Amino acid sequence: MPRKRFKGIIVKKSGDKTYKVKVVREYPHPLYRKVVREVRYFLVHSENEHKMGEEVIIRETRRISKHKSFIIEESKG
Repeated sequence: MPRKRFKGIIVKKSGDKTYKVKVVREYPHPLYRKVVREVRYFLVHSENEHKMGEEVIIRETRRISKHKSFIIEESKG
């Protein structure tokens, strides 16, 4: 099964190698066709330094800690 990948923005550095990433998903409501925005936050592991507001691509991986199961795959900016 392929691993999940999301595009998001770094909103917080929480810990030595942990970042909080905000992922926004927009989709039309199945019945009413209004565009619905769903916002989710993920704790992400990275060995490299990143800045707040940086756009990143995160990828699902093995569980690293209780709440971390994603890593930063690619950084844009």
